[in-house]
Amino acid sequence: MKPAILAALALAAACLPSAPAFPAAALPDAPTAFAPSVPPPIPARGPETLKLVFAVSEKDVVIDPTPSRATTFHAWTFDGAVPGPFVRARVGDTLEFHLVNPASSRMAHNVDFHAVNGPGGGSVVTLTPPGRERAARFKLLNPGLYVSHCAAPPVSWHIAHGMYGLMYVQPRTPLPPADREFYVMEGEYYTKRPFGTPGMQLFDPKAVARERPSYVVFNGSVGSMDEQHPLEARVGDRVRLFFGNAGPNLVSSLHVLGAVFDRVWDDGATNAPMENVGVVAVPAAGTAIADFTPREPGNYYIVDHSMARMDKGAVAVLHVTGKGDPSIYEALTGTASD
Repeated sequence: MKPAILAALALAAACLPSAPAFPAAALPDAPTAFAPSVPPPIPARGPETLKLVFAVSEKDVVIDPTPSRATTFHAWTFDGAVPGPFVRARVGDTLEFHLVNPASSRMAHNVDFHAVNGPGGGSVVTLTPPGRERAARFKLLNPGLYVSHCAAPPVSWHIAHGMYGLMYVQPRTPLPPADREFYVMEGEYYTKRPFGTPGMQLFDPKAVARERPSYVVFNGSVGSMDEQHPLEARVGDRVRLFFGNAGPNLVSSLHVLGAVFDRVWDDGATNAPMENVGVVAVPAAGTAIADFTPREPGNYYIVDHSMARMDKGAVAVLHVTGKGDPSIYEALTGTASD
């Protein structure tokens, strides 16, 4: 990051008050959930002011629970999780946002909400040193699905340590209802030792600069949604993925093995969707809302179709139950492979 930007951020942090500049109000909380859950749709209503609080936690997390290579990493998190919360609101709502950074933190942190209109997406006014709290208000002017992330310098380091999440600003005219909604977010870890090394992995800033992650994972860890912890749906369900790519560097190629996306709202935009899509390119800090309908029971693998990344953790399982339709999908006996 350029010295002028660093100096501006430091000056902003020093000048901001440690408490809100407006009286604390009794406000309803913004609906939030942790991956892979999504808060339920918000019924039609007028604009409201909602309170949203993120608490910073710098902590060790498991990034690969596989017994033969159990691996941990010192992450920087919002509310103790990688990814951080999924936030749901409606267009026209106002967020009263509070960022709490405990004295035990070693770093200053902030949040750049891509849904927010204003310098740095709010990152300038939320830059919070250890032991302090910042607060600000943001009106949500644009519907859509947006990434949020820490933008304290060096920005790539904070994202690569796990400080990211999603915000969905519902449009006034809602999307068609879905039977199942899931929060899936891709992220990268950069470590000094290669994938599969057991024990504590140390962060490697040189690998970030080279754009060579050791781990590319969904929802913060290898196997977060594997066969032992699958997502669940039934044949005929409309399944909706709220998908985000935190980066900080790679472009994702979202695909579900054995399904075609009926509709895709590219980059989370809520206007006319694309239809009948096989693979969705999601850039770093980009999003997609993708609907599909499984037609046959079994396991469906959600992947980054840059296939080597599956071996680094970018794969999830959707387990589908119910009765299939042999006119659509049928195994035949007596083939040459028997």
